Amino acid sequence: MTCYNRALVEHIMPAVWDAEAAYGIKGELVPDADMPRGHKDPKKGSPLFVHIADIKQAWKRTELTTVERQSLVLRYGLDYGYDEIGAHRGVKKSAAQEATDRAVGKVTAWLNGEKYIDGYDGLEDEPGE
Repeated sequence: MTCYNRALVEHIMPAVWDAEAAYGIKGELVPDADMPRGHKDPKKGSPLFVHIADIKQAWKRTELTTVERQSLVLRYGLDYGYDEIGAHRGVKKSAAQEATDRAVGKVTAWLNGEKYIDGYDGLEDEPGE
């Protein structure tokens, strides 16, 4: 089972609406194009397309409000900035960012099979905290 975090979800979210976005997403385990390639172990392949499929399912199944869904589409589907989202919705930039952050948190929590708690980021606490 893959453990998802906010950064990974935000990185892959554009592929929910644009199938060609996957070609612009660099897999964590894939070397740069100008680097020499060595032996390839199929057991250690890139999970990129699994992540995309999971996040597409999360988009469909996560309980999101209409505002949260709009925020995700505007931010990751249309690449709007928070100021543009705020203007579109008639709210302040901070309100647009909060709705988007909450939506990403809910999607991340759903992917991890956890209950969403406001401020959820899907990261484990650092040792000693």
